[in-house]
Amino acid sequence: MSGDHRRETIMSSKILIAGSGFAGLWAALSAARAVSLAGREGDVEVTIVSPTPNVAIRPRLYEADLTDMHPDISALLDAVGVRHLAGLVDSVDSVARTATVRTHDGGWTTLGYDRFILAVGSRLFRPDIPGIGLVFDADQHDSAHALDRHLKALAEASETPARNTVVVAGGGLTGLETATEMPGRLRAALGPDAAIRTVIVDTAPTIGAAMGAEAVPHIREALGQAGVESRAGVRVAAVEPGAVLLSSGERIETDTVVWSAGMRAHPLAATIPGEHDPLGRVVGDAFLHAPAAPGVFVTGDTVKAATDDQGNFNVMSCQHAMSLGRVAGHNAAAELVGLPLHPYSQPKYVTCLDLGPWGALYTEGWERAVRFVGDEGKAIKREINGVWIYPPAPDRDAVFGIANPDYVIVP
Repeated sequence: MSGDHRRETIMSSKILIAGSGFAGLWAALSAARAVSLAGREGDVEVTIVSPTPNVAIRPRLYEADLTDMHPDISALLDAVGVRHLAGLVDSVDSVARTATVRTHDGGWTTLGYDRFILAVGSRLFRPDIPGIGLVFDADQHDSAHALDRHLKALAEASETPARNTVVVAGGGLTGLETATEMPGRLRAALGPDAAIRTVIVDTAPTIGAAMGAEAVPHIREALGQAGVESRAGVRVAAVEPGAVLLSSGERIETDTVVWSAGMRAHPLAATIPGEHDPLGRVVGDAFLHAPAAPGVFVTGDTVKAATDDQGNFNVMSCQHAMSLGRVAGHNAAAELVGLPLHPYSQPKYVTCLDLGPWGALYTEGWERAVRFVGDEGKAIKREINGVWIYPPAPDRDAVFGIANPDYVIVP
Protein backbone atom coordinates (compact mmCIF):
# COMPACT_ATOMS: atom_id res chain seq x y z
CA MET A 1 0.00 0.00 0.00
CA SER A 2 3.00 2.26 0.37
CA GLY A 3 4.06 3.11 -3.16
CA ASP A 4 1.55 1.75 -5.65
CA HIS A 5 -1.17 4.36 -5.36
CA ARG A 6 -2.21 5.65 -8.75
CA ARG A 7 -1.62 9.35 -9.24
CA GLU A 8 -4.80 11.41 -9.29
CA THR A 9 -4.62 14.09 -11.94
CA ILE A 10 -7.74 16.06 -11.08
CA MET A 11 -6.84 19.72 -11.20
CA SER A 12 -7.20 21.66 -7.98
CA SER A 13 -7.42 18.66 -5.70
CA LYS A 14 -8.29 19.81 -2.21
CA ILE A 15 -6.90 18.79 1.16
CA LEU A 16 -9.06 20.14 3.98
CA ILE A 17 -7.73 20.17 7.55
CA ALA A 18 -10.01 20.79 10.54
CA GLY A 19 -8.02 22.38 13.36
CA SER A 20 -4.84 24.45 13.67
CA GLY A 21 -3.40 22.95 16.84
CA PHE A 22 -0.18 20.96 16.96
CA ALA A 23 -1.51 18.14 14.78
CA GLY A 24 -3.38 20.38 12.35
CA LEU A 25 -0.47 22.77 11.83
CA TRP A 26 2.05 20.01 11.19
CA ALA A 27 -0.39 18.18 8.95
CA ALA A 28 -0.63 21.31 6.83
CA LEU A 29 3.13 21.83 6.71
CA SER A 30 3.79 18.19 5.87
CA ALA A 31 1.10 18.15 3.17
CA ALA A 32 2.54 21.30 1.62
CA ARG A 33 5.99 19.71 1.66
CA ALA A 34 4.74 16.57 -0.11
CA VAL A 35 2.91 18.64 -2.72
CA SER A 36 6.09 20.64 -3.34
CA LEU A 37 8.22 17.50 -3.47
CA ALA A 38 5.99 16.17 -6.25
CA GLY A 39 6.01 19.48 -8.09
CA ARG A 40 2.23 19.80 -7.78
CA GLU A 41 1.86 23.21 -6.08
CA GLY A 42 -0.38 24.44 -8.87
CA ASP A 43 -3.06 21.79 -8.64
CA VAL A 44 -3.32 20.72 -4.97
CA GLU A 45 -4.81 23.19 -2.50
CA VAL A 46 -4.22 22.79 1.25
CA THR A 47 -6.67 24.60 3.55
CA ILE A 48 -6.86 24.77 7.35
CA VAL A 49 -10.19 25.61 8.98
CA SER A 50 -10.01 27.00 12.53
CA PRO A 51 -11.43 30.04 14.35
CA THR A 52 -8.20 32.01 14.01
CA PRO A 53 -4.76 31.37 12.46
CA ASN A 54 -3.21 30.61 15.82
CA VAL A 55 -1.80 27.67 17.76
CA ALA A 56 -2.69 27.42 21.44
CA ILE A 57 0.40 26.36 23.38
CA ARG A 58 -1.82 24.15 25.46
CA PRO A 59 0.88 22.32 27.46
CA ARG A 60 1.84 25.64 29.07
CA LEU A 61 -1.58 26.97 30.02
CA TYR A 62 -1.10 25.95 33.66
CA GLU A 63 1.64 28.59 33.97
CA ALA A 64 1.24 31.97 35.65
CA ASP A 65 2.57 33.99 32.69
CA LEU A 66 0.30 33.45 29.70
CA THR A 67 2.26 35.71 27.37
CA ASP A 68 2.82 34.28 23.87
CA MET A 69 0.63 31.22 24.45
CA HIS A 70 -1.37 31.75 21.22
CA PRO A 71 1.15 32.50 18.47
CA ASP A 72 -0.08 33.68 15.07
CA ILE A 73 0.77 31.28 12.23
CA SER A 74 -0.46 33.45 9.33
CA ALA A 75 3.02 34.21 8.01
CA LEU A 76 4.06 30.57 8.38
CA LEU A 77 1.05 29.32 6.40
CA ASP A 78 1.65 31.96 3.73
CA ALA A 79 5.28 30.91 3.43
CA VAL A 80 4.35 27.32 2.54
CA GLY A 81 1.27 28.13 0.48
CA VAL A 82 -1.42 26.94 2.90
CA ARG A 83 -4.76 28.77 3.01
CA HIS A 84 -6.53 29.54 6.29
CA LEU A 85 -10.31 29.80 6.55
CA ALA A 86 -11.70 31.33 9.74
CA GLY A 87 -14.46 29.06 10.98
CA LEU A 88 -15.35 25.73 12.54
CA VAL A 89 -16.05 22.43 10.80
CA ASP A 90 -19.49 21.44 12.03
CA SER A 91 -19.97 18.15 10.18
CA VAL A 92 -18.32 15.88 7.64
CA ASP A 93 -20.00 13.80 4.93
CA SER A 94 -17.43 11.18 3.98
CA VAL A 95 -19.67 9.79 1.23
CA ALA A 96 -20.16 13.12 -0.54
CA ARG A 97 -16.67 14.27 0.54
CA THR A 98 -17.93 17.57 1.86
CA ALA A 99 -17.57 19.45 5.13
CA THR A 100 -20.07 21.95 6.51
CA VAL A 101 -18.31 24.96 8.02
CA ARG A 102 -19.67 27.66 10.31
CA THR A 103 -17.70 30.69 9.18
CA HIS A 104 -16.22 33.42 11.32
CA ASP A 105 -18.96 35.88 10.31
CA GLY A 106 -21.71 33.52 11.49
CA GLY A 107 -22.61 32.16 8.10
CA TRP A 108 -22.41 28.64 6.74
CA THR A 109 -20.59 27.15 3.78
CA THR A 110 -20.06 23.68 2.35
CA LEU A 111 -16.58 22.77 1.17
CA GLY A 112 -15.70 19.84 -1.03
CA TYR A 113 -12.51 17.91 -0.46
CA ASP A 114 -10.48 15.09 -1.94
CA ARG A 115 -8.79 14.33 1.38
CA PHE A 116 -9.96 15.45 4.82
CA ILE A 117 -7.79 15.51 7.95
CA LEU A 118 -9.51 15.59 11.34
CA ALA A 119 -7.21 17.45 13.74
CA VAL A 120 -9.64 19.17 16.09
CA GLY A 121 -7.97 17.81 19.21
CA SER A 122 -9.56 17.04 22.56
CA ARG A 123 -11.54 18.72 25.29
CA LEU A 124 -11.49 18.53 29.05
CA PHE A 125 -13.99 15.98 30.35
CA ARG A 126 -16.44 17.40 32.87
CA PRO A 127 -18.60 14.76 34.55
CA ASP A 128 -22.20 15.33 35.45
CA ILE A 129 -21.81 16.25 39.10
CA PRO A 130 -23.60 18.99 41.03
CA GLY A 131 -21.95 22.37 40.56
CA ILE A 132 -19.57 21.37 37.75
CA GLY A 133 -20.33 24.68 36.04
CA LEU A 134 -18.58 26.50 38.90
CA VAL A 135 -15.13 25.08 38.20
CA PHE A 136 -12.24 26.71 36.36
CA ASP A 137 -9.70 25.03 34.09
CA ALA A 138 -6.50 25.66 32.14
CA ASP A 139 -7.47 23.53 29.18
CA GLN A 140 -7.98 26.18 26.50
CA HIS A 141 -6.53 29.62 25.89
CA ASP A 142 -9.69 31.48 26.94
CA SER A 143 -10.34 29.37 30.03
CA ALA A 144 -6.72 29.75 31.20
CA HIS A 145 -7.10 33.52 31.01
CA ALA A 146 -10.40 33.31 32.88
CA LEU A 147 -8.65 31.39 35.68
CA ASP A 148 -5.85 33.95 35.73
CA ARG A 149 -8.29 36.84 36.03
CA HIS A 150 -10.11 35.06 38.84
CA LEU A 151 -6.93 34.42 40.81
CA LYS A 152 -5.82 38.05 40.50
CA ALA A 153 -9.27 39.28 41.53
CA LEU A 154 -9.15 37.28 44.77
CA ALA A 155 -7.13 40.11 46.34
CA GLU A 156 -10.23 42.31 46.15
CA ALA A 157 -12.31 39.86 48.22
CA SER A 158 -12.42 39.66 51.99
CA GLU A 159 -9.89 37.27 53.48
CA THR A 160 -11.49 33.93 54.26
CA PRO A 161 -10.28 30.33 54.16
CA ALA A 162 -12.32 29.87 50.95
CA ARG A 163 -10.66 32.84 49.27
CA ASN A 164 -7.19 31.59 50.18
CA THR A 165 -7.74 27.97 49.09
CA VAL A 166 -7.47 26.34 45.66
CA VAL A 167 -8.56 22.74 45.06
CA VAL A 168 -7.16 21.03 41.96
CA ALA A 169 -9.29 18.09 40.81
CA GLY A 170 -7.24 15.52 38.94
CA GLY A 171 -3.75 14.19 39.60
CA GLY A 172 -2.53 13.61 36.06
CA LEU A 173 0.23 15.62 34.44
CA THR A 174 -1.81 18.80 34.04
CA GLY A 175 -3.21 18.52 37.56
CA LEU A 176 0.23 18.08 39.09
CA GLU A 177 1.68 20.96 37.08
CA THR A 178 -1.25 23.20 38.01
CA ALA A 179 -1.07 22.29 41.69
CA THR A 180 2.68 22.85 42.11
CA GLU A 181 2.44 26.18 40.28
CA MET A 182 -0.57 27.35 42.29
CA PRO A 183 1.05 28.35 45.63
CA GLY A 184 3.28 30.82 43.79
CA ARG A 185 0.30 32.23 41.91
CA LEU A 186 -1.69 32.62 45.12
CA ARG A 187 1.18 34.38 46.89
CA ALA A 188 1.58 36.73 43.93
CA ALA A 189 -2.13 37.58 44.11
CA LEU A 190 -2.65 37.67 47.88
CA GLY A 191 0.77 38.61 49.23
CA PRO A 192 3.64 36.59 50.67
CA ASP A 193 2.11 36.40 54.16
CA ALA A 194 -1.34 35.17 53.19
CA ALA A 195 -2.43 31.87 54.74
CA ILE A 196 -2.78 30.12 51.41
CA ARG A 197 -3.73 26.50 50.85
CA THR A 198 -3.58 24.26 47.76
CA VAL A 199 -5.13 20.77 47.74
CA ILE A 200 -4.87 18.20 44.94
CA VAL A 201 -7.55 15.51 44.72
CA ASP A 202 -7.33 12.32 42.68
CA THR A 203 -9.13 8.99 42.48
CA ALA A 204 -5.84 7.04 42.25
CA PRO A 205 -4.70 5.43 45.51
CA THR A 206 -1.45 7.42 45.32
CA ILE A 207 -1.02 10.90 43.87
CA GLY A 208 1.19 10.60 40.81
CA ALA A 209 0.71 6.83 40.49
CA ALA A 210 0.14 7.12 36.73
CA MET A 211 3.72 8.37 36.37
CA GLY A 212 5.05 5.07 37.69
CA ALA A 213 6.39 3.81 40.99
CA GLU A 214 9.86 5.25 40.38
CA ALA A 215 8.43 8.75 39.96
CA VAL A 216 6.09 8.76 42.97
CA PRO A 217 8.70 9.62 45.66
CA HIS A 218 9.90 12.60 43.59
CA ILE A 219 6.33 13.82 43.07
CA ARG A 220 5.61 13.46 46.79
CA GLU A 221 8.74 15.47 47.62
CA ALA A 222 7.83 18.20 45.10
CA LEU A 223 4.28 18.50 46.45
CA GLY A 224 5.62 18.72 49.98
CA GLN A 225 8.15 21.38 49.04
CA ALA A 226 5.43 23.44 47.37
CA GLY A 227 3.14 23.02 50.36
CA VAL A 228 0.45 21.18 48.40
CA GLU A 229 -1.86 18.88 50.37
CA SER A 230 -2.94 15.57 48.81
CA ARG A 231 -6.24 13.73 48.88
CA ALA A 232 -5.79 10.36 47.17
CA GLY A 233 -8.39 7.68 46.53
CA VAL A 234 -11.29 10.14 46.53
CA ARG A 235 -13.21 12.14 43.97
CA VAL A 236 -15.02 15.45 43.88
CA ALA A 237 -18.66 14.66 44.63
CA ALA A 238 -20.06 18.18 44.30
CA VAL A 239 -19.03 21.80 43.97
CA GLU A 240 -20.95 24.62 45.58
CA PRO A 241 -20.30 28.32 46.03
CA GLY A 242 -17.51 28.54 48.57
CA ALA A 243 -16.80 24.83 48.99
CA VAL A 244 -16.10 21.47 47.40
CA LEU A 245 -17.43 18.16 48.72
CA LEU A 246 -15.32 15.00 48.40
CA SER A 247 -16.55 11.42 48.18
CA SER A 248 -14.91 10.78 51.55
CA GLY A 249 -17.34 13.23 53.13
CA GLU A 250 -14.73 15.95 53.61
CA ARG A 251 -15.84 19.49 52.84
CA ILE A 252 -13.12 21.95 51.84
CA GLU A 253 -13.90 25.65 51.86
CA THR A 254 -12.72 27.15 48.56
CA ASP A 255 -13.69 29.76 46.01
CA THR A 256 -11.47 28.16 43.37
CA VAL A 257 -11.78 24.63 42.01
CA VAL A 258 -9.55 23.91 39.02
CA TRP A 259 -10.68 20.91 36.99
CA SER A 260 -8.07 18.75 35.25
CA ALA A 261 -9.55 15.27 35.48
CA GLY A 262 -9.48 13.61 32.08
CA MET A 263 -9.72 14.32 28.36
CA ARG A 264 -12.03 13.23 25.55
CA ALA A 265 -11.70 13.57 21.79
CA HIS A 266 -13.51 16.53 20.24
CA PRO A 267 -17.19 15.68 19.59
CA LEU A 268 -16.62 15.93 15.82
CA ALA A 269 -14.66 12.68 16.04
CA ALA A 270 -17.89 10.87 16.97
CA THR A 271 -19.35 11.74 13.57
CA ILE A 272 -16.62 9.86 11.70
CA PRO A 273 -17.80 6.32 10.87
CA GLY A 274 -15.90 3.36 12.30
CA GLU A 275 -14.53 2.08 15.59
CA HIS A 276 -13.95 4.50 18.45
CA ASP A 277 -12.12 3.96 21.72
CA PRO A 278 -13.48 4.87 25.20
CA LEU A 279 -11.95 8.36 24.87
CA GLY A 280 -13.93 8.99 21.70
CA ARG A 281 -10.95 8.66 19.38
CA VAL A 282 -11.25 7.04 15.95
CA VAL A 283 -9.19 3.86 15.75
CA GLY A 284 -6.95 4.57 12.78
CA ASP A 285 -4.84 2.29 10.62
CA ALA A 286 -1.06 2.45 10.24
CA PHE A 287 -1.36 5.33 7.74
CA LEU A 288 -3.89 7.21 9.93
CA HIS A 289 -6.86 6.57 7.66
CA ALA A 290 -10.26 6.41 9.28
CA PRO A 291 -10.85 2.91 7.89
CA ALA A 292 -14.63 3.23 7.50
CA ALA A 293 -14.52 6.74 5.98
CA PRO A 294 -12.75 6.81 2.59
CA GLY A 295 -10.67 9.94 2.07
CA VAL A 296 -10.61 10.81 5.78
CA PHE A 297 -7.48 10.87 7.93
CA VAL A 298 -7.55 11.17 11.72
CA THR A 299 -4.68 12.60 13.70
CA GLY A 300 -3.60 14.13 17.00
CA ASP A 301 -6.02 13.64 19.89
CA THR A 302 -8.78 12.38 17.55
CA VAL A 303 -6.98 9.12 16.66
CA LYS A 304 -5.88 6.00 18.46
CA ALA A 305 -2.86 4.61 16.64
CA ALA A 306 -0.12 2.12 17.46
CA THR A 307 3.16 3.85 18.20
CA ASP A 308 5.21 0.65 17.90
CA ASP A 309 4.86 -3.13 17.61
CA GLN A 310 4.95 -3.63 21.38
CA GLY A 311 1.28 -2.86 22.00
CA ASN A 312 1.65 0.84 22.84
CA PHE A 313 -0.63 3.57 21.50
CA ASN A 314 -0.42 7.33 21.32
CA VAL A 315 -1.59 9.47 24.21
CA MET A 316 -3.21 12.88 24.08
CA SER A 317 -0.05 14.98 24.07
CA CYS A 318 1.74 17.45 21.81
CA GLN A 319 4.63 14.97 21.62
CA HIS A 320 2.46 12.53 19.71
CA ALA A 321 0.27 15.13 17.98
CA MET A 322 3.17 16.76 16.16
CA SER A 323 4.37 13.46 14.70
CA LEU A 324 0.86 12.22 13.98
CA GLY A 325 0.15 15.48 12.17
CA ARG A 326 3.22 15.12 9.97
CA VAL A 327 2.23 11.58 8.99
CA ALA A 328 -1.42 12.37 8.29
CA GLY A 329 -0.55 15.45 6.24
CA HIS A 330 2.05 13.64 4.19
CA ASN A 331 -0.20 10.68 3.50
CA ALA A 332 -3.20 12.80 2.54
CA ALA A 333 -1.06 14.62 -0.01
CA ALA A 334 0.81 11.49 -1.09
CA GLU A 335 -2.40 9.82 -2.20
CA LEU A 336 -3.10 12.78 -4.48
CA VAL A 337 0.36 13.29 -5.96
CA GLY A 338 1.65 9.73 -6.27
CA LEU A 339 4.20 9.62 -3.45
CA PRO A 340 4.68 6.58 -1.18
CA LEU A 341 2.62 6.54 2.00
CA HIS A 342 4.41 6.62 5.34
CA PRO A 343 3.28 4.39 8.24
CA TYR A 344 3.08 6.09 11.63
CA SER A 345 5.70 4.93 14.13
CA GLN A 346 6.90 6.68 17.27
CA PRO A 347 8.59 4.09 19.48
CA LYS A 348 10.41 6.55 21.75
CA TYR A 349 8.21 7.93 24.49
CA VAL A 350 9.29 10.51 27.05
CA THR A 351 7.53 12.53 29.72
CA CYS A 352 8.68 15.80 31.26
CA LEU A 353 6.58 16.88 34.24
CA ASP A 354 6.95 20.39 35.67
CA LEU A 355 6.79 20.31 39.46
CA GLY A 356 7.06 23.97 40.37
CA PRO A 357 9.93 25.22 42.55
CA TRP A 358 11.24 21.67 43.04
CA GLY A 359 12.12 21.41 39.35
CA ALA A 360 10.89 18.88 36.82
CA LEU A 361 10.81 15.13 36.37
CA TYR A 362 11.97 13.63 33.06
CA THR A 363 11.24 10.00 32.25
CA GLU A 364 11.86 7.71 29.28
CA GLY A 365 9.90 4.75 27.97
CA TRP A 366 6.41 3.53 28.65
CA GLU A 367 7.63 2.21 32.00
CA ARG A 368 8.61 5.84 32.75
CA ALA A 369 12.12 5.27 33.99
CA VAL A 370 13.33 8.43 35.74
CA ARG A 371 16.31 9.99 33.98
CA PHE A 372 16.51 13.59 35.22
CA VAL A 373 15.04 15.36 38.24
CA GLY A 374 15.10 18.79 39.83
CA ASP A 375 17.08 21.51 38.06
CA GLU A 376 18.29 19.17 35.29
CA GLY A 377 14.74 18.17 34.52
CA LYS A 378 13.63 21.81 34.66
CA ALA A 379 16.20 22.81 32.05
CA ILE A 380 14.80 20.20 29.66
CA LYS A 381 11.25 21.31 30.41
CA ARG A 382 12.11 24.93 29.62
CA GLU A 383 13.60 23.85 26.28
CA ILE A 384 10.51 21.79 25.44
CA ASN A 385 8.01 24.44 26.54
CA GLY A 386 9.87 27.45 25.21
CA VAL A 387 11.35 26.19 21.95
CA TRP A 388 10.46 22.74 20.64
CA ILE A 389 6.67 22.96 20.70
CA TYR A 390 6.43 26.43 19.16
CA PRO A 391 5.72 26.91 15.44
CA PRO A 392 8.86 27.34 13.31
CA ALA A 393 9.84 30.62 11.66
CA PRO A 394 8.16 31.29 8.29
CA ASP A 395 11.11 30.04 6.22
CA ARG A 396 9.77 27.67 3.55
CA ASP A 397 12.95 25.68 2.98
CA ALA A 398 13.70 25.34 6.68
CA VAL A 399 10.12 24.29 7.43
CA PHE A 400 10.13 21.65 4.70
CA GLY A 401 13.38 20.35 6.16
CA ILE A 402 11.59 19.41 9.41
CA ALA A 403 8.10 18.66 8.10
CA ASN A 404 8.91 15.19 6.79
CA PRO A 405 6.77 12.42 8.27
CA ASP A 406 9.61 10.60 10.07
CA TYR A 407 10.89 13.71 11.88
CA VAL A 408 10.44 13.34 15.64
CA ILE A 409 11.38 15.91 18.28
CA VAL A 410 12.54 14.21 21.47
CA PRO A 411 15.51 14.89 23.74
